[in-house]
Amino acid sequence: MALLTEAREELFKRVISKTQFDCTVILENVHDPHNIGAVIRSCDAVGIRKIYVIDTHENLIDREFKKDMSTSTGVSRWIDIVKFTSVEDGVSAVRKDFNRIVGTHLDAESVSLYEEDLSGSVAIAFGNEHQGMTEELLAHCDANIIIPQMGMVQSLNISVACAVTVFEAARQRLSKGKYDGDFNSADANQAAKYDQYVQIQTERRLK
Repeated sequence: MALLTEAREELFKRVISKTQFDCTVILENVHDPHNIGAVIRSCDAVGIRKIYVIDTHENLIDREFKKDMSTSTGVSRWIDIVKFTSVEDGVSAVRKDFNRIVGTHLDAESVSLYEEDLSGSVAIAFGNEHQGMTEELLAHCDANIIIPQMGMVQSLNISVACAVTVFEAARQRLSKGKYDGDFNSADANQAAKYDQYVQIQTERRLK
């Protein structure tokens, strides 16, 4: 039996051709695995294939992320999750591949999500369910955005806030044609992602 069918190969190529290699999400000390799973599903939906997790809380430092996290309905196996246990190390790694870090924190200098350009090379950072982003991570942000809300409480669940934000990023990117290209095996990022997906598929079929 073939380990990779023609249909699966075409799916991989289509998904990879839509991948936004210049967009990512940073999650800082997000406790609830269901929230992380929901974030992963939203990222997958808009073509974000790598997320950064910064766990500095004592009870989170040793946790591991499995590629078959039930809360992400299996999508997590197709998303790279890169974990750090210090803000400095996490930011340093992000800065190597992304030009800007945009925080999501309500303060006097925050601008509307819909006024911020998220179509370029950007990492969007989210804090945890209780305290939000730490001051340490905020200090590394190049901009800070809020989601305009008209209700009594100016607060959204982390996974909902992430979904709203990354889909706005996707809208901006769609308008600039960043999802329009076909799969290109000569592109180093796309070729590497294709090889990775073939390996994941092969390992799953051989189990």
